[in-house]
Amino acid sequence: MRDKQLYAKILGLKKPWYVEDVELSTSEGEVEVFIQHDGKKACKCSVCDTICPGYDHVIQSWRHLNTCQFKTILVARVPRTNCPEHGVLATRVPWAESGSRYTALFEALIIDWLKEASVKAVGQQMRLSWNAIDGIQQRAVKRGLERRKTKPPKRIAVDETSFQKRHEYVTVVTDHIEGVVTHVSDDRKADSLNEYFDTLSDEEKGGIECVTMDMSKAYIKSVKQNVPEADQRIAFDKFHVAQSLGQAVNKVRIDENVALIKQGSNLLKGTRYNWLTNPENMTVEQWDDFEPLRSSKLKTARAWAIRELAMTLWDYKSRAWAMKAWKRWLSWALRCRLEPVKKVARMIKEHLWGIINAIVLNANNGRAEGINSKIQSLKNRACGYRCRERYKTAIYFHLGGLDLYPSGLNR
Repeated sequence: MRDKQLYAKILGLKKPWYVEDVELSTSEGEVEVFIQHDGKKACKCSVCDTICPGYDHVIQSWRHLNTCQFKTILVARVPRTNCPEHGVLATRVPWAESGSRYTALFEALIIDWLKEASVKAVGQQMRLSWNAIDGIQQRAVKRGLERRKTKPPKRIAVDETSFQKRHEYVTVVTDHIEGVVTHVSDDRKADSLNEYFDTLSDEEKGGIECVTMDMSKAYIKSVKQNVPEADQRIAFDKFHVAQSLGQAVNKVRIDENVALIKQGSNLLKGTRYNWLTNPENMTVEQWDDFEPLRSSKLKTARAWAIRELAMTLWDYKSRAWAMKAWKRWLSWALRCRLEPVKKVARMIKEHLWGIINAIVLNANNGRAEGINSKIQSLKNRACGYRCRERYKTAIYFHLGGLDLYPSGLNR
């Protein structure tokens, strides 16, 4: 019959497999395709590929791509082999991977959908349970990690990202060159980063040229324990320095605004955006409107000027000149009589060695921060994650640069 030939062609079936029958149930909205093994060809163990004697047959079924609007199910009588080493196992079928109840083409479709929507949304679209879609995603990540052949890391970025409220975090390691997440571990402790370094050989650790991060004591400790000459390779990036200084400027503005309001002045009211916006992102009109404030004798204007000077000190090539410029800046910042700024200046002074490394190595955590932003978007799209392992799986799925698809597909 033509329907048998059609499905055999669509599924790419070759001897010893053939379509025995096709049944359509319009009331159930379902098509069942029955597949048989002719039994003439010896079967192989699904684990070691050794030709083994037959044992019996087992009936198995798989969800396949819909036929028009009808749900399609493949039903096959699958031979089982009796392997001397692995025992009685069902032989592999060409349309699905071992252990899956979905055909490879169906899983590929789900993977494509998951790249665009949440697990819940894909489940509703495909009329499958949340657990079924999640299982496909987990298998995709597992096969992707097994296939991954990572290059020895040269430049890596380490960052933390929140998992839930109440200070729940995971540590994310990003390959700066490849732009993909290479490792995700629980918490933000030294052991969290040690877990990544434990996957590397001593030679690979020695080949790491740069590790960009924030000024986390735990991460610093881990890198110093694992990476040779860590004091020359740890880089504290511009983003976190700018963030800390921005928070200091805002704290000065808040305190000064309260004092001015008590004196009957609303000079700083509604100006938060002006002080915290990067001047490069301001229009000419915004910059001109901001001129009276930034040129004033306000404490906030002084704090803003200190921050802006710090942002100009990242373009040096020479370690000596960079150190000289930052020491001049520290001299001003530590004498400014603005406690929020002085607090950040003391932090910078303590970690100046890593800031100089970032300048000399031309290193920044921008790529890691971009990935962190994408991770937060994933979390928002999923309306949060209650299970840490599923959170890590989602990060690998979307940002790990993995080959997620079942084997044998021509994509």
